[in-house]
Amino acid sequence: MKLVNVPLLALMLALPLAACGERPQANAPQTDTTLGQKVREATNEARKELAQGNISIGSDGAKVEISPAGDLLINGTAVALNDSQRALTLQYRERTIAIAEAGIEIGVQGANLGARAAGEALKGIFSGDTDKIEERVNAEAEKLKANAAKICDQMPALLATQQQLAAAVPEFRPYAKMDQSDIDDCHDGHVELP
Repeated sequence: MKLVNVPLLALMLALPLAACGERPQANAPQTDTTLGQKVREATNEARKELAQGNISIGSDGAKVEISPAGDLLINGTAVALNDSQRALTLQYRERTIAIAEAGIEIGVQGANLGARAAGEALKGIFSGDTDKIEERVNAEAEKLKANAAKICDQMPALLATQQQLAAAVPEFRPYAKMDQSDIDDCHDGHVELP
């Protein structure tokens, strides 16, 4: 399974929207910007769908899904599972959702960072004080980068569960496409921020 580089995707989607945001009040706690709030509201629906709906497993041609009850559906047909197989399917689902939710949160954080960076830049332009802007933005970007790395850190457990599930459920085996290179690519593919 080829996974999308979630941190890179989140930053690419969020930064163009930065100009729409506003900066938080001085000395205010680091909360969502207006843009971040809008992104969070929009992603709450995605979180709900992850929790309550079937999740899709990337595959070539077949529609492979895992239901909230742990049913494995291939092209709409449920695969017969015993209790231990169902437990693995649920574990795989939970790990997949955890990574997806972490990616969603990185997207919100990216939107907040973009809005704050735009606000800092505007503030610097109007006040003439641009000396510390890059330093503050880079510090926030490093925090975002560290949070994004945590997504990659969850992938070995997902891979291990995928391999266990593929060994336990032969029907799943053709769709177990994640491998070590996906983990390596995730760690190598982080955006290098200035």
